[in-house]
Amino acid sequence: MLTMIEIYIHRIYDDNAPQGYRVLVDRLWPRGISKDRAMLDDWWKDLTPNTALRQWFGHEQDRFDEFKINYLQELHNNRALAQSSLETIPDKPLILLYGAKSPTCNHALILKDFLLLL
Repeated sequence: MLTMIEIYIHRIYDDNAPQGYRVLVDRLWPRGISKDRAMLDDWWKDLTPNTALRQWFGHEQDRFDEFKINYLQELHNNRALAQSSLETIPDKPLILLYGAKSPTCNHALILKDFLLLL
């Protein structure tokens, strides 16, 4: 069991991100964001939904519950990777950065909850 870590999610396109260890949690680089602006500490592509699942979901609210079930299964299958990724975080809050428009219908919410249970 890891020490309790603070985890926040933040849309990469929005200003005023909380301070901490900044990790992009999208499989694709966010359009229009330069590497300088992103100021990333890491990019966890392998903990994001697979391409087929991401494309099927399309951020449609009515698919979110089924998407969550499928994505959680992927995360459970990658539990060791998730744990080892958390172990690389220095002693500061983890900021999960995502590009989706909706703050209530995106995979970063699911990933945050999953990581908090590790």
